[in-house]
Amino acid sequence: MICFPNAKINLGLNIVSKRDDGYHNLETVFYPIAIKDALEIIVKEDQSEDTFIEAGIKVDAAPESNLVMKALKLMRSKYEFPSLEVHLLKKIPFGAGLGGGSADASFMLKLINKTFDLGASDKELANIAVQLGADCPFFIYNRPMFATGIGEVFEDVELCLKDYTFILIKPDIHVSTKDAFAQIKPLQPSMSLKEIIKKPMTEWRDLMINDFEKSVVAKYPLINEIKETMYKHGALYASMTGSGSSVFGIFNEDVKALQTLYPDCNIWVGKGM
Repeated sequence: MICFPNAKINLGLNIVSKRDDGYHNLETVFYPIAIKDALEIIVKEDQSEDTFIEAGIKVDAAPESNLVMKALKLMRSKYEFPSLEVHLLKKIPFGAGLGGGSADASFMLKLINKTFDLGASDKELANIAVQLGADCPFFIYNRPMFATGIGEVFEDVELCLKDYTFILIKPDIHVSTKDAFAQIKPLQPSMSLKEIIKKPMTEWRDLMINDFEKSVVAKYPLINEIKETMYKHGALYASMTGSGSSVFGIFNEDVKALQTLYPDCNIWVGKGM
């Protein structure tokens, strides 16, 4: 059985308060995009221990530390199903603000649930997913969502961007999420993202911000250069996603020039979901 975990972008990201548990309350709009990994599970006939085989982008972590295998372990603690050989083809860049690892973990939960007809609801899977990471529950639902709390409280939003072209540029920069949060001064936004996304996209540039950008760009000016270049080439909206370092632009059409301006970057072009 095979599935294709997809990435996400953040349309705006406001850090609104510091929590007593050390985490931060935020608000953001998660939007799925079609850059994908491939995840396959095969039942092991000899029923030996679960195994993990990885290809594509190399993730510098032991198999047992991979979120896919952590997801498998969590499911096995709650349900009975056969031993598995797990294959992951990694195409979503990590350290990029795209949620690739979280997507893989949540799709693993869904894949096991479907393959073995375990009957877990989306809510039940989301409750398992949040134990793996704050943004993991989003990928259980995998549709446009307004998120609050630490990113695990969801509200559906009416937003369809499937007719637009997304250009995503990932420079060779790894941003530490922990370090990015350390530079943030929480602030309640003057306008909720739920209201901003209802406005014409041409107004988003002046209204929708990512609170991580200021400190991350100060350290890595290339990120802001890429963003401004996207606007010069006709982006309706452009932003860093998550805590970086990927920058996305939303266009009415494919802009070929952008794909040649940054030859040392990972570049993806596709439609919204």
